[in-house]
Amino acid sequence: MSRQNKKQTIMMAAERLFDKRRIHEVTLDEVAQVAQVGKGTIYRYFADKNELFFEAATSGFEDLCQLLDKNIPDEAGFEDRLLAACREITRFFFARRQLFRLMQMEEGRVIWDGGTLWERWLARRQLLVDALARIIEQGRGEGLVRAQATSEVLAMMLLGMLRTRARYLAGNENAEQHLELVISIFLYGAVGPNTNPKSMEVK
Repeated sequence: MSRQNKKQTIMMAAERLFDKRRIHEVTLDEVAQVAQVGKGTIYRYFADKNELFFEAATSGFEDLCQLLDKNIPDEAGFEDRLLAACREITRFFFARRQLFRLMQMEEGRVIWDGGTLWERWLARRQLLVDALARIIEQGRGEGLVRAQATSEVLAMMLLGMLRTRARYLAGNENAEQHLELVISIFLYGAVGPNTNPKSMEVK
């Protein structure tokens, strides 16, 4: 087994365990047993359990961002590109929903290792914010996005909406309709696309 494949096997084993129990309830001995490697092998790839947890939860960020940059066709309309991007982001959130929940629960404890892992988490999240902001910037260039907020701020708002949807509506039989509703509310507000945005500006 190659070095990269062995690291991936360890992370997959850890993810299965973290999916059922909190981080302090899982031991590296258990991870090693599930991954069918020696405990010392884990330390070749990860400094400690917190590092392993972080890598398992955030693996795939770079692939997702590359997908948003490269695989969503530039010739598509702004709304179609935004919906396609949100579908991919939603799949990512859903696949790691338990780990994201655990990261939030453990944030105030040892998971962030005195701030180091938290800073790294923010840096990886920023890659996703930037990728989504570039799509929003297309809409701004087409005159479809209001100027009161930067594309980065709007991207963070949209990601918050997608996280909420993933948390409360995952598995709903009308999930696709809910996703389209999120995009519609993001673009036009809760009152609908026929409302004049100027009438809702905060004075």
